[in-house]
Amino acid sequence: MKTLVLNREQVGQLLPMAECIEVMAAALQSLAKGEVVMPLRPIMRLPEHKGLMGLMPSYSSALNAMGLKVITIFHGNENSEHDSHQGAVLLFDGEHGGLRAIMDAASITAIRTAAVSGVATRTLARADAHALALLGSGVQAQTHLEAMRLARNVTQVRVWSRNFEHAQRFVQRNRSGAYHLEACELARQAVAGADLICAVTSATDPVLQGKWLNPGAHVNVVGSSTPRAREVDTSAILRSRFYVDCRESILHEAGDFLIPKQEGAIGEEHIVGELGEVLLGKVAGRRNDDEITLFKSLGLAIEDLAAAQYVYEKAVATSTGAWLDI
Repeated sequence: MKTLVLNREQVGQLLPMAECIEVMAAALQSLAKGEVVMPLRPIMRLPEHKGLMGLMPSYSSALNAMGLKVITIFHGNENSEHDSHQGAVLLFDGEHGGLRAIMDAASITAIRTAAVSGVATRTLARADAHALALLGSGVQAQTHLEAMRLARNVTQVRVWSRNFEHAQRFVQRNRSGAYHLEACELARQAVAGADLICAVTSATDPVLQGKWLNPGAHVNVVGSSTPRAREVDTSAILRSRFYVDCRESILHEAGDFLIPKQEGAIGEEHIVGELGEVLLGKVAGRRNDDEITLFKSLGLAIEDLAAAQYVYEKAVATSTGAWLDI
């Protein structure tokens, strides 16, 4: 059996953000329907907090496919020639177990993560939301800018980074006549007046405080994915109607939720529901224009699998990539 190999550029070409948003919406609904097998991801941490390797397996009966993403995360690589996230997605046939494809994981991760935030924003944010705050200026900030502009009519963008020069460079790269873009020296300045907020940092301690949030805001919390790290404080969680990508994953991996829970500030009942349940109409979304909604994204293996399957089908149809006899 021959295996298709796709590099980063090819994956990016085959997975436009607008299309990926629809693929992610379908994947999250499939998860909520019980059509997915997805064990919690094992993580191997290197000594001295140098980095980690994560394994993310899943199976989808709807796609009749299995997938495994193997990814390394080295935050020390940020702003260097090396990506902070590197790895591969392996796509397997769900009927006989054959290896269909190997493709770059960094590009899939960058696009599908922002696409899921796009689904959450389209589903939970106010229809008239237009002022976006980006907390973070890296790869995810770049893809989230694109996803937010697809989800809502964004006319104003403020970006903050722990390094102000990085925020300034982000502005220089993304200047456009379609929206006003500016860099902020303080996170609070970026959040002021924002009705869309995306936290996409590698911070381990909160960079977003609940007292900064305006009534009616929608927040996507994306950057942290371990029990001891969080980007938002307890007040932000308490003030928000709280949605998740996967309940089981949140209860084991999300410091943004687990730390307030350990403090006794919230219980598991604070989770309103999974985003897929909202899409299926099983759980109510935003109820009025004044409440604050918050979506906590950990990133799921089923998202990688759905993206990889979509890329594979387009690659075959367009004769993209290289076939290898492995």
